[in-house]
Amino acid sequence: MSLEDLTIDIGLMSLLLLIGILIRAKVRMIQKLFIPASFIAGLLGLTFGPNGFGLLPFSNFIGDYPTILIAVVFAAIPLGAAKINWKEKFGRVRNMWLYSMTITLLMWPAGIVATYLFIGHIWDLPPGFGFALGAGFVGGHGTAAAVGEIFSAQGWQEITDIGYTAATVGLLAAVLGGLIIIKRNTRRKQTNFISDFQDLPSDLRTGLIRKEDRESAGHDTVSSNNVDPLFFHVAIIGAVVVVSYFLQQMLNANFPELSFPLLSLAFIIGLIAQFFLRKSKANYYVDKRTINRVGGTATDLIVVFGITSIDLAIVSEYMIPLIVLFIFGVIWAYLILHFVAVRVFHQDWFENGIFGFGWSTGTVAMGVALLRIVDPDSKSTTLDDYALGYIGMVPVEVAIITFGPVLIISGFSFPFMLSLLLIWVLLIVFASKMGWLVSKDKIEERN
Repeated sequence: MSLEDLTIDIGLMSLLLLIGILIRAKVRMIQKLFIPASFIAGLLGLTFGPNGFGLLPFSNFIGDYPTILIAVVFAAIPLGAAKINWKEKFGRVRNMWLYSMTITLLMWPAGIVATYLFIGHIWDLPPGFGFALGAGFVGGHGTAAAVGEIFSAQGWQEITDIGYTAATVGLLAAVLGGLIIIKRNTRRKQTNFISDFQDLPSDLRTGLIRKEDRESAGHDTVSSNNVDPLFFHVAIIGAVVVVSYFLQQMLNANFPELSFPLLSLAFIIGLIAQFFLRKSKANYYVDKRTINRVGGTATDLIVVFGITSIDLAIVSEYMIPLIVLFIFGVIWAYLILHFVAVRVFHQDWFENGIFGFGWSTGTVAMGVALLRIVDPDSKSTTLDDYALGYIGMVPVEVAIITFGPVLIISGFSFPFMLSLLLIWVLLIVFASKMGWLVSKDKIEERN
């Protein structure tokens, strides 16, 4: 790969994203569906790129970017995290953690369950086929790339394209399904902060924020006459990713029979880096909002590159079982919202639940988009609770991404699936015994 390839790829993606932003700002139908610019840009890249009409001169490496970019996202998670007084926050955060764990432990094995029980009996499918649902829906394009990296090392390259397709369909399901659910529950008076779906601020529809509503993207923590504050934060994440990359190379060289996802190592190295930053008091100069902006940029690029690099020939080969798998996945995600969220959250259950639906089918960004529709003034504590609860959930997700493919390849897909479901059952029983769940009377009142 040459510097020219990198320049052209990033330049074309930037152009497509700008076109996506313009389309979102001007086309009313797109505004009504709240389709993000990254999704629009990805579809344009798929249509006019090498897997479509071939008009855009992308390099042959467009499918490799998400693997690196998802490492950026996971490296950013622990960096700059504030020290938490868990005694004050636990009573509220525990239920968001419980819901996040529910989505993780139920959505990841869902595709394997569906394939094992009925899809696999109709079509002859590879053993990791159902795992693409969790990778695409819960994980997104970057996680699909990471999971595909492991399966590809074992000779099944198609899983990456299937995972990208699942992530793309998941984004669409998050948008369309989320809007249908919101409209229905708004009519049933189950939303706390909006009474009419039409009474939404214009910035939610156009994607452009008015001057009086704008917020700071972050704080300068170092002087610009020394180094630009934005680059300072990019450099911290870049250092974590490059250390993770060399660690991955070393591990692969010493243990060639195993695969070590870069995102998993980036999260671990990020935790270690944050520990030393805090010990040395250097974390005072790390602005979490700026770190999140860098991770958010990587997420947008992941979506664009992921959709653009989908091989339509591979997708068409598995078209019918994929449709069945995706329909099952959307229904499964809705059932989690409908039956679990109402029982887990003591306040703002629908706002918390629709956020979970968004990120369990699309991405966290889509969860935020759906949340902003039902909570436009950010009166709920959903995002704060999720940010804290995610700290306790992400190690489980990293473990699933790291070891799940290995277990499936080794023929242990059923025990793997069963263990995740069993952990969830034990967790719910524990939560019930501890009095974390909502009472039956309150559930009936909500329904």
